[in-house]
Amino acid sequence: MASSKRTADKKNSLLIVESPTKVKAIKKFLGSGYEVAASNGHVRDLPRSQMGVDINNDFEPKYITIRGKGDVLATLRKQVKKAKCVYLATDPDREGEAISWHLISALKLNESDVKIQRVTFNEITKNAVKEAMKHPRDIDMNLVDAQQARRVLDRMVGYSISPLLWSKIKRGLSAGRVQSVALRIIADREEEIDSFIPKEYWTLDVNLKIKGEKKPIVAHYYGTTEEKKEIESKADLDAICASLKGKKFKVTDIKKGERTKKAPLPFTTSTLQQEASKSLNFSTQKTMRVAQQLYEGIDLGKEGTVGLITYLRTDSTRVSDEAVAAANNYISENFGEEYLASGAGAKKQETKIQDAHEAIRPSYIDRHPVTVKEYLSKDQFRLYQLIWKRFMASRMAAAKYETTSVKIDAGEHRFTMAASKTVFDGFLNVYTDEDDQVEKNVISSNLNVDSELTFESFDEDQHFTQPAPHYTEASLVHDLEALGIGRPSTYAPTISTIIARHYITKENKSLYITELGQAVNKMMNDAFPQIVDVNFTSNMESLLDGIADGEVKWKTVIRNFYPDLDKAVADAEKEMEKIQVQDEVTDEICEVCGRNLVIKYGPHGKFLACPGFPECKNTKPYYEKIGVQCPKCGKDIVMKRTRKGRIFYGCIDNPECDFMSWARPVATKCPKCGSLMVAKSSKLACTNTDCGFVCNKDELEKKN
Repeated sequence: MASSKRTADKKNSLLIVESPTKVKAIKKFLGSGYEVAASNGHVRDLPRSQMGVDINNDFEPKYITIRGKGDVLATLRKQVKKAKCVYLATDPDREGEAISWHLISALKLNESDVKIQRVTFNEITKNAVKEAMKHPRDIDMNLVDAQQARRVLDRMVGYSISPLLWSKIKRGLSAGRVQSVALRIIADREEEIDSFIPKEYWTLDVNLKIKGEKKPIVAHYYGTTEEKKEIESKADLDAICASLKGKKFKVTDIKKGERTKKAPLPFTTSTLQQEASKSLNFSTQKTMRVAQQLYEGIDLGKEGTVGLITYLRTDSTRVSDEAVAAANNYISENFGEEYLASGAGAKKQETKIQDAHEAIRPSYIDRHPVTVKEYLSKDQFRLYQLIWKRFMASRMAAAKYETTSVKIDAGEHRFTMAASKTVFDGFLNVYTDEDDQVEKNVISSNLNVDSELTFESFDEDQHFTQPAPHYTEASLVHDLEALGIGRPSTYAPTISTIIARHYITKENKSLYITELGQAVNKMMNDAFPQIVDVNFTSNMESLLDGIADGEVKWKTVIRNFYPDLDKAVADAEKEMEKIQVQDEVTDEICEVCGRNLVIKYGPHGKFLACPGFPECKNTKPYYEKIGVQCPKCGKDIVMKRTRKGRIFYGCIDNPECDFMSWARPVATKCPKCGSLMVAKSSKLACTNTDCGFVCNKDELEKKN
């Protein structure tokens, strides 16, 4: 790379970042000697109107300036003319490296005598930025090439296969190297669920009275004294109960022990997306959007804009020594020395670490979420609090439990009891998840091997085995990462794309494949089995890692990949039959021609259309019923949208009824006054202001 022989003068330096949100904070850190500007993300890309890859010229990409970026680049060129040194400080990953490389071309920096330097920082803090400026480097072309390879591979797959989907199924569809594999994973799970045959089994509990105790104990059937045994039918259960008739129940063994639960690792991108989905009900896209805001900086009043978390796209659980020391100091002062994790180093992760990133953590340990709550939106606060607590917990000692297990024998049969109690909460003091439930079982201190037990009753329950659960965004991200498919930056856009294309639909948290998704998945499996093969896609990610490490040439990967893709597309065009995806027929009649209207998808969502198009071009808005009747006129309540897209709920096609609600109505009536109730997060509230009844949603549903 060409660079000026002149020594960079900080008084004439320009630092370019991606986001304008970062500009003010970084300018404050560097002082008046530096100008700081933003590229507003990517400035060059492959053209949207064509594949943009010259197949006949060794797969050379044809980059063009992104539409709308002309003014940004013009402003940057003016600032470059005044500078002796340009620091490229785009995000610290492969995509950020590629953006810096594109900026060099777009701003023609190599054609000037300006000095070019690349700097990266993992967090928007004064120390991190200052330290980064002490260690500038050249552009890492291995990282750039890895990003180029990913972009070219994705473009070749998308632009080769998507037209085939248009001709064989319907226009507007798309295929993608990662999205098609994600669709297949969901489709395979749905097929597994559909083909699942439940299997019956029974559980048997015995209620026993201890001499001198008022409350009976409950023991669970284990099997025989020789082996564990499942109760597969009612007949087996009846036979066991009959054989226990008149038998004495004796405590044959009581064992006490200790168990520890290690603190969780700090968040990576995927684990943050998973936990935010489970704990906060955030979509992956929402998690990344809010995390980006926290990373780029929040206006904290007099302090100005401050970045609250480290970089959000990472596979690593590594933590800097400085952050470890700060966390240890905070824990010692606020919790006590006994809460410190043993060992001062960060926990190690062995595989799939993207570059040298740290885990996602707070930029400033002493910024407790409560101290910045007033400056954050509700979503920002909830996500920041989750990140802060998780990181703090990762540096704390393990939780310790005292365990007790009891064996109770009656003839040849064995029952067991188990309980544990927390003796030291450790990291649970600040962070718990669904797996860290408080133990409710309590074993009486009067129970010992010589205890006299009196039989009171049996509790019998019939059960059926359950299929694997439908995928959620959290579980899909977990499996994509476990299978080595995609990278931190790809999970959210992959899921949002297949939802936007209507290949899958999301109900509550569960993901379901649609008829359209099934058709696309079948075509991809039949015509492009290699593209949707999990192992192939995982191996491709390994090759991309090899390019980033300088072990593989990116053009070599493309040269080996394209011929097979080209042949598969040609064969599919000849051999595949056109697939018909039927539109969903409704009961609503077209007032123009009398046909039943069908549900179609447009750029703004669902709408009703006449299947007689183009002879009949009648269309109507589609209002989705929510299963609740209007309290004023009795007609169905439907979901509607304002002109700006805000959702509200109103009465279907009844201009004489003025009912509307911003909150979603529910079918459950107010138990106090009988009025309509609406959902407000996890609560249900009565719409009758004179009543004011509010309750937890789960409690009322359970009661009903």
